Amino acid sequence: MIKSLFKFALNTIPRPMLIRLSYAAAPILALFFKGDRFEDPIDGRKYRKLLPYGYKGRQRENALAPASLSLERHRLLWLYLQRESTFFKEKQSMLHVAPEQCFYGRFRKMKNLDYLTADLDSPIADVKMDIHDIQYGDNHFDVIFCNHVLEHVTDDRQCMRELCRVLKPGGLAIMQVPFKAGQEVTDEDPTITDPEERIRRFGQYDHVRQYGADYPKRLAEEGFKVEAYKVREAFSPEEIKRYALMDGEVLYVCSK
Repeated sequence: MIKSLFKFALNTIPRPMLIRLSYAAAPILALFFKGDRFEDPIDGRKYRKLLPYGYKGRQRENALAPASLSLERHRLLWLYLQRESTFFKEKQSMLHVAPEQCFYGRFRKMKNLDYLTADLDSPIADVKMDIHDIQYGDNHFDVIFCNHVLEHVTDDRQCMRELCRVLKPGGLAIMQVPFKAGQEVTDEDPTITDPEERIRRFGQYDHVRQYGADYPKRLAEEGFKVEAYKVREAFSPEEIKRYALMDGEVLYVCSK
């Protein structure tokens, strides 16, 4: 019953309202799904089962952690930051575009971060920002997170150039995007506005492109140095299952 209601909500409730409702529902869902099969590294909670997530028949089982509301990509990023970076230790200025709920409150409390959130629509963002034209100077931020945003924008290369411009030399940028397995070249057409056609072609009603294996090349062409952090190489099979990661996922870690 809960799973069915959750799937219905994902497909029908507008994102800003869904964000607000999810905060209220999270504590109840966390208690209901408590167990020891899965562990969310973000808050350390353990579950017998995770919630499904996805749109229009593309929903993934055991994807969303009930308390933190983290998905596979969020748990991967958190583990990378813990194991491979100084993110939690060094004093840094940070721009977080489209701030994820599972990170927002935690990052806000970190005393080593000068933390700024930005979005065009999110009710929890500090400033309204169009990343086609970022209102900050060159070499301004030590860290930039802009996850699952570039598939929505009109000109992703212009956005990449802007994000690279405001990143300090030696800084860290993470810009995760959805991929289609086996697709070599990014398919895009921002002129398509029909929701059903967008779902068919790009996987979601508000996407204007479907990224392929050329994504890291696109980042490099717009000024970033790109390294691949591969789940299958960084984690054991037991860890992949425990943290409910996508075993084929790659985190592209960018710097300047």
